[in-house]
Amino acid sequence: MVTRYSYPIDLHKERDDGYSVTFPDFDEAFTDGNTLAEALAEAADCLEEALAGRIARREAIPAPSPAKGRPTAVPGAVLAAKVALYEALREQRLSNSAFAVSMGIQESEVRRMLDPRHTTKIGRLEEALASFRKRLVITVEEAA
Repeated sequence: MVTRYSYPIDLHKERDDGYSVTFPDFDEAFTDGNTLAEALAEAADCLEEALAGRIARREAIPAPSPAKGRPTAVPGAVLAAKVALYEALREQRLSNSAFAVSMGIQESEVRRMLDPRHTTKIGRLEEALASFRKRLVITVEEAA
């Protein structure tokens, strides 16, 4: 199964020449920008904050709704890998401590791997995901 963290956004043209952005999948996420390009850039940042908040509150990560022609926002590669690891742990109902034991590492390292604010090497996240029989695949696409 392939999991993509590409979430549709709804752009709303505001009267004062700006754009507001909402996310159908995240009630708590909204942002804006003075230009379309700025609104799209802010949408990616807003998505990352929404995902980070869900992890911090230990909430479920919603599956992306179908885009149906709408623009999408995606998190950076490292955060996407952290979200995938977080979801794998939740799926298996595995505690950070139990996962740390299975990986032969300290529980504090698992907490850092899941911390969206902590810089984690992508290779370390790949290794952690591999323990769940998951493979991290990164695609490069043309920017909007």
